[in-house]
Amino acid sequence: MAVAGFCFVSGVEVTKLHDDEVDIDASLVARLLAGQFPEWAGRPVRLVAASGTDNVTFRVGADLAVRLPRTGRTQGQVEKDLAWLPYLAPKLPLAVPEPLAVGSPNEEFPFSWGVYRWLDGATFRRDRLADPAAAARELAGFVNCLREIPASGAPRPPDDPFSRGTPLAPRDGLFRAAVEELRGEFDAELVLAAWEASLAAGAWDGPPRWIHGDLMSGNVLVADGRLAAVIDFGTACAADPAGDLLAAWYLFSGDSRRAFRDALEIDEHAWARARGWTLSLTMIALPYYRVRNPDAVRNAAPLVAELLADFAAEQ
Repeated sequence: MAVAGFCFVSGVEVTKLHDDEVDIDASLVARLLAGQFPEWAGRPVRLVAASGTDNVTFRVGADLAVRLPRTGRTQGQVEKDLAWLPYLAPKLPLAVPEPLAVGSPNEEFPFSWGVYRWLDGATFRRDRLADPAAAARELAGFVNCLREIPASGAPRPPDDPFSRGTPLAPRDGLFRAAVEELRGEFDAELVLAAWEASLAAGAWDGPPRWIHGDLMSGNVLVADGRLAAVIDFGTACAADPAGDLLAAWYLFSGDSRRAFRDALEIDEHAWARARGWTLSLTMIALPYYRVRNPDAVRNAAPLVAELLADFAAEQ
């Protein structure tokens, strides 16, 4: 889950993340469609509960979805999707969103918005998988395919220490400050040792590769016990391919995590960078969450423990 550009912490919910967030409901979507796309007007409009933090999604009839940005900071994704998803989709082994049209801002809604083909599936949970290890290999295959697609002209990550697929070093000060604030709740010395090992792996020095950038549970769909689709390419760009390995910890565990790693075309340095990214995403955000949600540290503790166990096993 994103908090002012920060991160995802499993099990924590925040209702409003930005002061300029726009109120969006089904009646607004119905009016926007009627005014701009009358061919799709009159269909039932239903909120998708697992919409995410940057955009709100509604199902329109049986075969369409409308996606609207919550804030001006997150607008522009549908234009990006229209530019790149038709290029990426035929080269990937899992379904991805199919953008159909861009809605224009008006007096009721100040940002551009998108109409997409509906994709069936439930948000990722390991208990929805018939074979988690097989699903892990399938997602690894998706990551391998994506990184091999030519990235000429692809968007680059923003110049921001929170952009996925970028070097870890610019996050160092934020990370250490967070660890100090959380002393007593985690083994600070072990956390710092794991972080320093990730820094020592060095920055990616190869050509930028396509990454999705946000392979977390809300962006991977499951149907009939198998992976069905990968959605939300808002952070997709050409960057360090380790940016897509965070799924190893966010989605998998034990045998399925090992299956994911074994199926990836990576070296130990990429794995170390990915572990550092996952650790820093969690630790940097926790002081924020601890004030606003007392359960945040408790909910994050198992993830941190698995990251540290992974680090310790390699020493």
